[in-house]
Amino acid sequence: MTSMAHIGFLGAGGFARSHAYALDALNHYYVDASTIERTVVASPTPASREAFAKQFGFREAIHPDALWDRKNVDTLFILGPNHTHTPQLLQAARIPAIKRIYVEKPIGISQQDLQDLVALEKSEHGKFIMVGFQFLQKSALRKALAHWHNGDFGTPIHFRAEYLHASYLSPEYRQKNAGRLLPIPANGAVADLGAHALSLLVAFLGEDLVVRTAATSGRIEDVPQGSDLCTTVLLEEPASGAIGTMLASRVSQGTGDQLSLEIRATRGALRYDSSQPDTYHTYLPEYSWQTHSVMSDYLPASTFPSGYTPSGWLRALVHNHYLFLGGDPGISIIPDLKHGLLVQQLIQSIADQILDA
Repeated sequence: MTSMAHIGFLGAGGFARSHAYALDALNHYYVDASTIERTVVASPTPASREAFAKQFGFREAIHPDALWDRKNVDTLFILGPNHTHTPQLLQAARIPAIKRIYVEKPIGISQQDLQDLVALEKSEHGKFIMVGFQFLQKSALRKALAHWHNGDFGTPIHFRAEYLHASYLSPEYRQKNAGRLLPIPANGAVADLGAHALSLLVAFLGEDLVVRTAATSGRIEDVPQGSDLCTTVLLEEPASGAIGTMLASRVSQGTGDQLSLEIRATRGALRYDSSQPDTYHTYLPEYSWQTHSVMSDYLPASTFPSGYTPSGWLRALVHNHYLFLGGDPGISIIPDLKHGLLVQQLIQSIADQILDA
């Protein structure tokens, strides 16, 4: 791993707090974790950045515009509102001192953003860029993904991926988060939640997924028309001809934070559901259905507190940070800029289908 990381945060909101936690936790889990200097946090709001710096131990708090002249930041986390992700990533890629860039999803909000990011990917930018798809690092999904790719299950026939919330059914929550009630791809259920489900589908089924059709549902009187509360997507994996669905919802009664995946193939099947976060299930004719208990299996790197501890949402984010700072990937897939672009292209295609309907 890198011997020292001089870290800057662009963003001082709620999710930035989760990243601050993950940085604090690294040394508890990994004996080879990088030494970290919390150099600077940048936010347009003085009170927010000053409070964040004080609470989480950053040496300085500055306006985002002042970051680009700094030469003492080599590791940057882009954690602000969605519309800032692409311009800040493009700017960071031009700064010689910055070597590593972590950008939250969605990495773009428009077709122009997508074109600019494709150009960046094709350029010789020389940066290590990682996109915030931390669910790829959940212990059970890491093992399920490696299991799927060993070839036991055959060719996929049909599949589904779902990420469900009930959050926007609450009037108080809608009022508090009114600024996020934007149409796809700027925000909404697909950009916010479905991006993770699409990331899993890309990891399991490959880079050639095609959006065949998409439709929205869910109408709430005080929500602006065009806001993406719930979207269902029909996708195809062309090589196998497999057809499947992706459902992203902010208005599903009875759910808190539920991510699920199911793939049925010619010789077997695989299932994962975050309601049982430390297991995945497989079917092969010779074994029938089997439950694979994984727990917090991040060995050989992770040693705290044990492999038998439930993994949890934040645990996967900690491992994402470990990988971002140069840790041994083992069986992990690294959600790099190419992976992020594949997901963003699917989000844009879904948006185009909905807007053309």
